[in-house]
Amino acid sequence: MATKPQRLHQSKLTLFLSLSVAGTNLQNSAKRARTMATSSEATNESSPMKDAFTKYAQYLNDLNDKRERVVKASRDITMNSKKVIFQVHRLSKYNRDEVLEKAEKDLAAVTDQYISRLVRELQGTDFWKLRRAYSPGIQEYVEAATFCSFCKNGTLLKLDEINNTLLPLSDPSIEPLQINILDYLLGIADLTGELMRLAIGRISDGELEFAEKICRFARDIYRELTLVVPHMDASSDMKTKMDTMLQSVMKIENACFSVRVRGSEYIPLLGSNDPSSFLVGVPDIEL
Repeated sequence: MATKPQRLHQSKLTLFLSLSVAGTNLQNSAKRARTMATSSEATNESSPMKDAFTKYAQYLNDLNDKRERVVKASRDITMNSKKVIFQVHRLSKYNRDEVLEKAEKDLAAVTDQYISRLVRELQGTDFWKLRRAYSPGIQEYVEAATFCSFCKNGTLLKLDEINNTLLPLSDPSIEPLQINILDYLLGIADLTGELMRLAIGRISDGELEFAEKICRFARDIYRELTLVVPHMDASSDMKTKMDTMLQSVMKIENACFSVRVRGSEYIPLLGSNDPSSFLVGVPDIEL
């Protein structure tokens, strides 16, 4: 008779354990359901953020690709603008019109072929963001354009005049690419170096008056920029070029001074073909 209560106790224990296991399974199922629901909700909530990051990543990739194309265009502008400058340096009193006509055609080709490509890349965008990518080419272009203008007209080509030549290259309905004042001034600063080389060459060919005209022009540029640069934002490039400009102006002045003041000391050499003479081809000067 003692066995029945023991069996009854075991049956109750088994039933209790079964109910406990079933309850645990139900709790786990509920937790898994809540976890799945939470994960689904989190996925739905993160979708806009994921789309935003995808959009930004695509924007940065496109910007980097555009920067590479702009850098390539800037290099082509630099290379071909240097060719225009080299053409102008062939100038002499015997071929002035011919050389300047060829230089102007070459400059027009740079504008039509390479500047136009840069304009197409940058129009309709915040082109100031990519200024560092195309600034070297623009500076060289400004240098070539102003160099041609001075040798032909004896005046400085203004920024508005250069920008006006770029307007036909742009779509009228889109903001056009315009050269900013800093790139223009940096190009003008480089111009003085080419003026120095031109002046030395003209002195050696006996064109002293033209060399003195170049000297006055370069001196005026330097003087005006010394008034402007202190009021500009910090630009290490401009400050460095100001030092180079001063050296170029001083070289032109010293060369003209040597011929004007000390020319009588070299009368036997004036007009000679001695290649060692600094005053090769310079006519006699009356002091």
